[in-house]
Amino acid sequence: MIDHVAVPVRDVEASRKFYEPLLSGMGAQVLMEAPGFVLFGNGEGMLALRQKDEVLPIHVALKADRPGVDAFHEAALAAGATDNGAPGVRSEYHENYYAAYVIDPDGHNIEAVSHSPG
Repeated sequence: MIDHVAVPVRDVEASRKFYEPLLSGMGAQVLMEAPGFVLFGNGEGMLALRQKDEVLPIHVALKADRPGVDAFHEAALAAGATDNGAPGVRSEYHENYYAAYVIDPDGHNIEAVSHSPG
């Protein structure tokens, strides 16, 4: 349903260094950039980083398959994220909800999720 989302960040270049390896692992590449702005996309959706003076933490969930959730979590931790939930099934949502959560450098809760069985 969502075509794109913009994530507010304090330092777009620092955030780009954090997000680029995570998103490239999900098939995304840089589609557009300008001062204080970078847009990533993979044909299924887009995520923009937009530099702001005030940043209030948000939650963003990114679609992936189960191996992609695992790879996202590993890459995020290697890039300096704080673990906020290791990869695993969250049956409180539904029986196939497989997700991992990290906190990015700006305090955003970033999730990778798969809804497919096994």
